[in-house]
Amino acid sequence: MTRRFRRPRGPSLAHRLRVEAHAVWLAARDRRTPWAARIVGLLIAAYALSPIDLVPDFIPVLGLVDDAVLIPAGVWLFERLVSPALMAEHRATAEAAARRPVQWSGVLIVLALWGLAAWLVWSVFDFAYD
Repeated sequence: MTRRFRRPRGPSLAHRLRVEAHAVWLAARDRRTPWAARIVGLLIAAYALSPIDLVPDFIPVLGLVDDAVLIPAGVWLFERLVSPALMAEHRATAEAAARRPVQWSGVLIVLALWGLAAWLVWSVFDFAYD
């Protein structure tokens, strides 16, 4: 009898982190959230959704470990500052949003804007050195 490796049935860590970060973002923007929790939530969401990390992802092991430690620790702190019902409401909304299909038109618009920004920066530096 051969044993085969089976994937866990639950959602992946990346999926859970994405849903939690989105739920924190939604809760931080809610009027029912206290101001201290809003500040903590916005910092957590900004770090989770930002392409800039404290430790870059291309550094082996450490680049991914900081995301796997800092974001859950921040979510844990945020959950202590808000009511469980409020967090459950926004977690359900974030989970529903994660199940929607990706709109590629939005992805293309964001990529075009980043390309335009990169071209503008390159043009400014190229003009400055002429």
